[in-house]
Amino acid sequence: MKYKNLFTPVKIGSVTIKNRFAMAPMGPLGLADAQGGFNQRGIDYYTERAKGGTGLIITGVTFSDCKVETQSMPNCPNSTYNPVHFIRTSKEMTERVHAYGSKIFLMMSAGFGRVTIPTNLGEFPPVAPSAIPHRWLDKICRPLTVEEIRSIVKSFGDGAYNAKRGGFDGVEIHAVHEGYLLDQFAISMFNLRNDEYGGSLENRLRFAKEVVEEIKSRCGDDFPVALRFSVKSMIKDWREGALPGEEFEEKGRDIEEGLEAAKLLVEYGYDALDTDVGTYDAWWWNHPPMYQEKGLFRPYCKMVKDVVDVPVLCAGRMDNPDMASAAVENGECDIVSLGRPLLADPDYVNKLRCGRYDEVRPCISCQEGCMGRIQEYSMINCAVNPQAARERAMAYEPVLKSKKVMVVGGGVAGCEAARVLAIRGHRPELFEKGTRLGGNLIPGGAPEFKEDDIALADWYATMLNRLEVPVHLNHEVTKEEVLAGGYDAVIIATGSKPKTFSLGDDSRVYTAAQVLLKEKDCGDATVVVGGGLVGCETALWLAQHGRKVTIVEALDKLLAVNGPLCHANKDMLERLVPYHGVDVITGARVKGYENGVLTAETAEGEKKIPCDSVILAVGYQEENSLYHQLEFDVPELYLLGDAKKVSNIMYGIWDAFEVANHI
Repeated sequence: MKYKNLFTPVKIGSVTIKNRFAMAPMGPLGLADAQGGFNQRGIDYYTERAKGGTGLIITGVTFSDCKVETQSMPNCPNSTYNPVHFIRTSKEMTERVHAYGSKIFLMMSAGFGRVTIPTNLGEFPPVAPSAIPHRWLDKICRPLTVEEIRSIVKSFGDGAYNAKRGGFDGVEIHAVHEGYLLDQFAISMFNLRNDEYGGSLENRLRFAKEVVEEIKSRCGDDFPVALRFSVKSMIKDWREGALPGEEFEEKGRDIEEGLEAAKLLVEYGYDALDTDVGTYDAWWWNHPPMYQEKGLFRPYCKMVKDVVDVPVLCAGRMDNPDMASAAVENGECDIVSLGRPLLADPDYVNKLRCGRYDEVRPCISCQEGCMGRIQEYSMINCAVNPQAARERAMAYEPVLKSKKVMVVGGGVAGCEAARVLAIRGHRPELFEKGTRLGGNLIPGGAPEFKEDDIALADWYATMLNRLEVPVHLNHEVTKEEVLAGGYDAVIIATGSKPKTFSLGDDSRVYTAAQVLLKEKDCGDATVVVGGGLVGCETALWLAQHGRKVTIVEALDKLLAVNGPLCHANKDMLERLVPYHGVDVITGARVKGYENGVLTAETAEGEKKIPCDSVILAVGYQEENSLYHQLEFDVPELYLLGDAKKVSNIMYGIWDAFEVANHI
């Protein structure tokens, strides 16, 4: 077997894990009930990943204490809520997880401190080690008292004891990682205390030391305690993070101190280090968008592994099995953590084990359904997997009568609709006017950092082939063909087309799609009109390939509308654009393009920009003409994807799933 080393056992403390895969901890919002236990949705969610073969499940964060930091997270294992109820619901979940031979750790947090999500903060002042600025809000945090620290430490013992009663195999502590509360104590930039919890590295780690000692005293040495740990902070200044490859002075924890901290934390009793880099001031490291390379934490995990004698876990876009296998083989880590890839496909591990990796639905690192929805709506889902975190509610509906269904359009909406219909037992037939499936995934996936968009298009092609769905490429459907086909239902998912307008010399004015697909050569210098997501990604890609690029945007900033829902993606892209030498002109209206010069009207007057071409990235227009030709002639007719309303990949897939699951 090619990846045999990923399917060998490994131990964390006294617990043996059947393979080298862990489910990385992700925000559990939407997975708890009002009493602090796990709801049915949460139980199904974690069980599904165990059923899919994952050796170790690490839950999303739970607060060991919900009194000192008065915001409340979904689950709470101690007496703040209802510990008996927490134990009861935990036991129901852990018993199901164990049925599949998986182990499960509860992630327990001391709190968020200065990085508390504003929507979860309420009216209460944020806390921190010292009076330091909040990450998101214009507020100064309140320093924790020694008595509060000690009460939080005690709550870890209570919570871990209840977790053990609830059937958990261990706990992971959240965290000397990403600038959460324990990490704020550990980093001198944030910790200005002059008591026993401040000053020297040992004092700054005292909080984390007391936590593991308390848990071991309550649960015994044979109950594993892992730690989420960031070996380097990547902080340039308050609220300013470094980009990949950027030279900067580390204001947080540097590697030298990080490795010393790793050795001390293991000495204190931690049984494993779940390692990455970054903080919320540089949060595109801990929550890497597609603009970060795959496996970005491997070099840092190797540094940690070289100085400690406990297992090291490595996450960070590790879904490539060749990379994962090499990381274990080369001693970069002992366990590969998959977070978002297990949202996208809970059966990742079993599919890999059985040689069916081509059936693994890829994560596209968009963070629309996961981190973005956690931030904005306090729920976790997945853009490419509508069933994630709602496995029971969104289960495939049984078919009472098989229908012949025509699907017009081979973008994500059409492909998802055909896939779901076929799984349920209907007889879909898909028609696409282009040469391949994928729709706007194809130009969107042209930049190297968007390779997983192409992987998603390829996955749909693979799955429709396995499901024996007839697919007709290079076939533009007419009204007459629809009406003559004898279909029981028709889905129109004909997508959208780029908006264009004349600038004068239109022979060198192209759409972003034309340039991305290399149908048109933009020359050495170009202007991208439109600073939304498509415009910024196109400009970044061209700049990375040595082109001189200027973005002209009508609004007062980039990504002002329709940007990524997850701010980690948005913040990183905003910084990458100027970092790669792209000039940005905002608050400007283009007037014309003549003789190789674009004229733009700005607040300071007219600006003339010499360029070889102009690239329009000003949005898309719904293509729904076939739907309107049919709307009074086809009884069961549905309009999906961009043809219904120009949106993003997530809503194209989700809407298609919803409709196709109920035909």
